[in-house]
Amino acid sequence: MEDHHAAAHLARNLVNLRRTRGLTQDMLARDAGVPRSTIANLESGEGNPSLAVLVKVALALAVPIDELLASPRAMVRHWGADEVELRTKGRDVTLRPLVPEPVPDSLMDLMDLAPGAIMGGTPHLPGTREFFTCLAGKVRITVAGDAFELAAGEVLAFPGNLPHSYQNADGVAPARGVSIVILAKAGV
Repeated sequence: MEDHHAAAHLARNLVNLRRTRGLTQDMLARDAGVPRSTIANLESGEGNPSLAVLVKVALALAVPIDELLASPRAMVRHWGADEVELRTKGRDVTLRPLVPEPVPDSLMDLMDLAPGAIMGGTPHLPGTREFFTCLAGKVRITVAGDAFELAAGEVLAFPGNLPHSYQNADGVAPARGVSIVILAKAGV
């Protein structure tokens, strides 16, 4: 790959990744521990970064270095169903990530609850916000002692730092929902 192609790919990818994450150049520079002028130079296609700078920027954006340098075609990735890691939590609860690669400051899972399933939620930092959308069945979410029963299509939003749990509210049919957690940043 010629140098100007690599610089152009880096510039385009860096701008797209930064904007997708809602970051300014100053914010990305702070997160990466580099001067803002470094980010500006990379985004203009004029930068000639060291490997250390690329590593810092990639870590701040939570992407592999090759995603910073890839051509548009190389950035497309297809995951087979068997490549997406399923996790089990609690009793009879399966979590499947909606996005199989890291997304900064968020967790997004498809949650399947077998009949009678129950799962305690993980308390997060104050300022974290959780959203649960019931897709099928009935799900009871208890937040700080208050129970909310959701049917298909209903959404519950709540502070993620409060004690909470998820339960299939129907003892016969399975339930399914989407859990999206917007994490608060430490020290903010």
